[in-house]
Amino acid sequence: MQLQGTILFGHEFDLIEGTITIENGRISHIEEEANSSTDIILPAFINSHTHIGDSIAKDAGSGLSLDDLVAPPDGLKHRLLAAATPDDLISQMRKSINLMESTGVAAFADFREGGVDGVNMLQKAHSNSNVDAIVLGRETIDVLDIADGFGASGSRDSDFTHERQSTKTANKLFGIHAGERDKTDIETALALEPDFVVHMVHPTSEHLDHLQNTNTPVVICPRSNIVTGVGLPPIEDLLCHTTIALGTDNVMLNSPSLFREMAFVSKLFDIDPREILRMATSSGATIFDLNYGILEPDREAKILVLDGDSNNLSGSSDIISSIVRRASPSDIKQVYL
Repeated sequence: MQLQGTILFGHEFDLIEGTITIENGRISHIEEEANSSTDIILPAFINSHTHIGDSIAKDAGSGLSLDDLVAPPDGLKHRLLAAATPDDLISQMRKSINLMESTGVAAFADFREGGVDGVNMLQKAHSNSNVDAIVLGRETIDVLDIADGFGASGSRDSDFTHERQSTKTANKLFGIHAGERDKTDIETALALEPDFVVHMVHPTSEHLDHLQNTNTPVVICPRSNIVTGVGLPPIEDLLCHTTIALGTDNVMLNSPSLFREMAFVSKLFDIDPREILRMATSSGATIFDLNYGILEPDREAKILVLDGDSNNLSGSSDIISSIVRRASPSDIKQVYL
């Protein structure tokens, strides 16, 4: 199989006119050569933090505080999850997965509530999907028997030392929320030596140095942070210290759209669009050890093709800025997973 157009090549997204050859699900060659295609070829996205169980409660709880919305065990989301039937949860999660696939997401990393039963439900929802699911279970260490790791709510909720040690023993991922409401839970979260942390809206300079010294990556979810009223992460400072990836967080608050997340970041922060696109692609691949997120030979062919001649993208003077700031699902010509 071959794809032709303007290719965003390599880690720097160098724009080359050329052809990508795909063999056995991998990129075998990328050749720079003239062609007449107006297609824009880029890596498919990686949504590095989701809670898709919340798909049964979209836009519930408007105006509630963060704790009232999502804090375990009595936040609104946990009450709604407990009241939902397994069939409803599976059906709605499947719809969110289908939405991500149709909008160019190659993989998502989910903090899945409900213990072993919750992980099993997500895996049923995910069956037959072309999207890769990185499932981090919660609430009981038994989830490590079937999940890809453990996703901790935050060190203010529990100690999590046993869970962290168990993930190390099992050679599985450990992620934790930190610095979402304030800075008070960051130090204890970082002391657990997590594989990554989520949010980091309120780090101090000492926390930033710790991230850099330990090479601990951060997943940010700025649209969610705005909705819950906790502020915005200091993205420029975080970028100077570690790897940053984008997530969309709770589906009850936001659609799992990385187009929207990228546009939101680009219009609130003075950040190079290439850096923002990396947050939605290769940075997630780095955190979760995926062999895609970059277009170069011998990578898995997880590819998004946009119509560069669409009513929205035609006439762009800066392709990468247009992808980050204005592109939408309506511009998608093909998702190759």
